[in-house]
Amino acid sequence: MKKILTISSAFLATLVLSACSSNPTMNTLAIQKADNQYEVTGLGKSEVLAKNNAVIAANKTCGKLTAIISDQKTTYNGALKSIVDEQTGKMIQAAASVLGTIAGKSADISKDDDYQTTLTFKCEAK
Repeated sequence: MKKILTISSAFLATLVLSACSSNPTMNTLAIQKADNQYEVTGLGKSEVLAKNNAVIAANKTCGKLTAIISDQKTTYNGALKSIVDEQTGKMIQAAASVLGTIAGKSADISKDDDYQTTLTFKCEAK
């Protein structure tokens, strides 16, 4: 029982650490534009991660103020972008993951910067 618990703990720790490594580090700087507006960019393996990273950067820029988003643009920049569209790229990634699981090897072709979200926002008092 102890051995199973130790192995399970090690597996869980590995899973948690690998999940953390899939997010790019947040070194995004805000660009100040006209009318007290700012622009930040967030990157991620998925559209959701890119949006979350951009929102985190916007909130960090505003500090104790609230980021009021006026424009948002998300683009797909995946490795297969020049060959296929986003949906086909997702299907190829899914197939590669299944084949990798069957073969017992990692076949992840996604990168930490596959998606890019750019936010334009103002910082206002809450």
